Order: sequence, then C-alpha cells, then structure tokens
Amino acid sequence: MAKLIDGKAISAQIKEECKERVAKLKEEGIEVTLAVIQVGNDPASTVYVGNKKKACAYIGIRSLAYELPEETTQEELLALIGELNGRKDVNGILVQLPLPKHIDEEKVLDTIDPAKDVDGFHPQNVGALCIGKKGFVSCTPAGIIQLLKRSDIEIAGKECVVIGRSNIVGKPMALLLLRENGTVTVAHSRTRDLKEITKRADILIVAIGKPKMITADYVKEGAVVIDVGIHRNENNKLCGDVDFESVAPHCSAITPVPGGVGPMTIAMLMHNCVESAS
Repeated sequence: MAKLIDGKAISAQIKEECKERVAKLKEEGIEVTLAVIQVGNDPASTVYVGNKKKACAYIGIRSLAYELPEETTQEELLALIGELNGRKDVNGILVQLPLPKHIDEEKVLDTIDPAKDVDGFHPQNVGALCIGKKGFVSCTPAGIIQLLKRSDIEIAGKECVVIGRSNIVGKPMALLLLRENGTVTVAHSRTRDLKEITKRADILIVAIGKPKMITADYVKEGAVVIDVGIHRNENNKLCGDVDFESVAPHCSAITPVPGGVGPMTIAMLMHNCVESAS
C-alpha cells in the first residue's frame, strides 16, 4: 500500500518555522503585515479568506482585511491596491479570486507591486521563475515541491508528468520540477494518448479539474501521485482528480483529499508573507 503524504503534518511544520521567523523579526522591530482584499461575498472565497486570517493570527502576522461590496468598481479596487503598494507597513497584498465579472482580474493582479505579490501571480514573478531568478512562487506548486522534499522523494532525474496547464498550478509546477532537475512533460485536455504519457511518470501531478478522472490504468506501478483537485461527490464528500481507492494500491506514495495538497497552499502563502518582510 502507498505511503500517505500527510499535507496537514508538513504544513504544520512550515507554519511553526514561519512562527519562529516572525517572532525573530518582531524582536528586530519588524511586524509582518498582509493585506487581504475580497470583493463581494462568494461563499468559497469567504471560507478561504477566513482560513488565511486564522493562519496569520496563529503565526503572528498582522492581517488587514478589506471586504468590499460586489458593486465596487475596478477603479476603486485599483486605487486601494495603489495605496497599499505605497504603504511601508504592508509587506504582502493578496486579492482573493475570483473577482466579480465587471473587474478585469489580469489588470488587478498586474497592479500589485511584485515585491508584495505573495500569491506569486504577477508577470514579473512568473518571469523570474521561468529564468531561475528570485521571486515569489505560486503557493500551490511551491507547496507540492515541499511535500515531495519533506517526504524524501527524489525529483532529480525522475520522469515527471503534470496534467493541467493553468497559470496558477500547471505551468509553474512544470517550471519548479525543472528547477529541481526533473524531466518534465505537461499534459492537458488536448493531449493524445494521455494514458501512455502518464504511465511513464515516476511523479504524476494531477490538476485537471475532473473528479476521480485518474484511475489505476493511468498510473505506473510504484509512482508518486500528487492530487491537486478538490470536488464534492454525489454524497457531498470531498474527493480529488484521482480515484484514490483504485490508484493507491499501485503507488509508492500518494496525497489524500482532503489533507494532502490543500493545507500546503496556505502554509506557503504564510512562508511568502514572511519572505516579503525579510
């Protein structure tokens, strides 16, 4: 049976490390501050924002919450970001996505100062990742690298397949695996013979957005499988993009849903916040 990669335990380690660093920064007179902006009251966004505030409180990061009404204009939102960019006491700025339809997400993300872009979505940070320069990295892929490293899973020289090519997970994930000397293939909805490709993978990272799509016949015996998906099934139970029951017996290691990748995203956000003040 596969080793379960415990995202809760690993994220807790990272949060403890962040807590220690925040305490040291406070001794030096530096208070780490994250500004979180939410426009409208999308229920899932409200839950995510609440979890981010709790994590900040636990680690000792000051969080400033800007809960704006749905009808907030793009100009008003950009003006707020401009003001936060200019504030010396704010280290990180996070705009909770999705935004209401009348606001251009790309324009908003491009307006955040790259040095305060703790989500790692600004083109400057994405470009830095592409050419191996220092910058903030998108939290979910950064968290997956930590899951692998802290579970003693070697990436260098391994055949790595990423299913999914989103700007938030798939593309940065491929770049991070390359940075760790993995041999990387990116597959997606237009990929032909997907099973042939995924069955080559020593490390298979699934971020395809379809519940339980990846079954045992997609997976090489002894592979490491990382499931980024999160859905509710017909019984309202959480599940991932991987059919855990059919795949787990064939893996050397696998992440569960929930309790795998999910907790790592917020842990890495906290890590980025601490970096922004360091």
